[in-house]
Amino acid sequence: MKAIQKELGRDDQSADIDEIRAKIKKIGLSQDAHEKVEKELNRLEQMPPLSSEAAISRNYIDWIMSLPWKKETKDTISIRKAEHILENTHAGLKKAKERIIEFLAAKKFSKNLERSPILCLVGPPGVGKTSLAKSVAESLGREFVRISLGGVRDEAEIRGHRRTYIGALPGKIIQSMKKANSINPVILLDEIDKMSHDVHGDPAAALLEVLDPEQNKNFVDHFLDTEYDLSRVMFIATANVADHIPYALYDRLEMIPLSGYTIEEKNAIGKKFLVPRNLTEHSLDKTQFKLPDESINTIINHYTKESGVRQLERIITKLMRKSIQELLKDKNKKSITVTNQLILEWLGNHIFKPTSLSDRADRIGLATGLAWTEVGGDVLEIETTALAGKGTVTLTGQLGDVMQESAQAAISYIRSRAEDLNIKPSFYANRDIHVHLPEGATPKDGPSAGITMCCAIVSALTKNALRPDIVMTGEITLQGRVLAIGGLKEKLLAARQHGFKTVIIPDENKDDLTEIRKEIAIDDLNIVPVKNMDQVLETAFVKSPFAKKNIIRKKKTSSKKIKPARKLARLTA
Repeated sequence: MKAIQKELGRDDQSADIDEIRAKIKKIGLSQDAHEKVEKELNRLEQMPPLSSEAAISRNYIDWIMSLPWKKETKDTISIRKAEHILENTHAGLKKAKERIIEFLAAKKFSKNLERSPILCLVGPPGVGKTSLAKSVAESLGREFVRISLGGVRDEAEIRGHRRTYIGALPGKIIQSMKKANSINPVILLDEIDKMSHDVHGDPAAALLEVLDPEQNKNFVDHFLDTEYDLSRVMFIATANVADHIPYALYDRLEMIPLSGYTIEEKNAIGKKFLVPRNLTEHSLDKTQFKLPDESINTIINHYTKESGVRQLERIITKLMRKSIQELLKDKNKKSITVTNQLILEWLGNHIFKPTSLSDRADRIGLATGLAWTEVGGDVLEIETTALAGKGTVTLTGQLGDVMQESAQAAISYIRSRAEDLNIKPSFYANRDIHVHLPEGATPKDGPSAGITMCCAIVSALTKNALRPDIVMTGEITLQGRVLAIGGLKEKLLAARQHGFKTVIIPDENKDDLTEIRKEIAIDDLNIVPVKNMDQVLETAFVKSPFAKKNIIRKKKTSSKKIKPARKLARLTA
């Protein structure tokens, strides 16, 4: 038999199989995995080494052997070290850091804490979600692997392909375990809200088993066809918008919101992180390139409009390239200080200009609201005109269904309070109302523009001007109640950035101010919590729209006495 095997070229294969059997005993396979590998080895012995079936079996065995089954990295948990790493790598993000330190403290204190929570960092692009997850792995002393889920639409990307398919591979989870080479890495599920689904399955549903602490101990990949323990893995997910995450998946995640950076935080990030890092990349010395605080603030205020710092970094690198160009042109120059004049010359005119309040002091029918976007807070102007017509209501500016309903609710509220607002009740029959939101190419939707629309419509109908230094956010009901909104921190940042002094917010959001004050300074803003629309109108208008007109009626004097019967008839008429 040995001679025959030697002639057939199987002698080397037998030696390889014996070597594999020896390795299997050392890597600590589970009983089920050991049986599967032994079965494949027995099949492999009976196959010609160059057959396609042998290649499939050998590939399967290689994957089983390359996975970590018992190899574990020891956690080096030091709370002070973790705090130091997080502070040195990220400015701001106080809540997120507190939650991570809480987890590390619990992990250090309890030796029986096997199940790791599934943290989900939710925030706009560029605020440091991915780098924060990397810092967590560094503070724990664990391996870090990132899985990008953006655009994943096939369930097999998560669970793997069955071995019967040509070119079958395990899913991204098993591949990342092989890359980490330990059973307790930190795996980042990046852009979990960007997954889609089609006829090939729903990857979000496949992630349910991966992220459920009760189930992932027995995770089965279609390629491996055996149980693999994921309970020791610390999963961290990131998302831009939590609303896009399926509810079943959302229920398994612990949300940690990351809001945008303030101007002061961006300035600190620019000085402490962005400039030193890019100086090293461009081989520049600190003496050769100088960027003062004033210049950084100019870039932030006039050339970027974002919650994160990606655009800020791009502009800083552009200024560095321009500086290198100048140093190469003039050999006598030893250093360049970037002033506002140089910024204007190199970057061109200001892209974003602050909202001017002086030029619209006497404008009627123009109200300013606050909006939340994926890149942070923004200011939204709403213009309204009332024209002679047949009672048509026109809404333009690419408004979504929710905003259109807010406008209809505002008009119904105004109709119910027409007499108190000194508006003719017949205005709905003989006046056309046109509500427009500028920048029509940008889709707009959300439940927070109701009170702004109502103020603009009342201003247009009463010819009463709104205060130019006031901005507002809140949803309206038919009875005039003001409902709570989301994204208050980003909206307050936008109000301060655009120079508004007074902000009207719903009374239900009053408690959020305590948390926001811990993160950003909002003492320079006059924040007015309101419960109903009457309070909004009293605050927002230059003159109160509820001031009744003083109508002087002249009493007619007559010398004739009216008989009681005639008086009764006249009163009846």
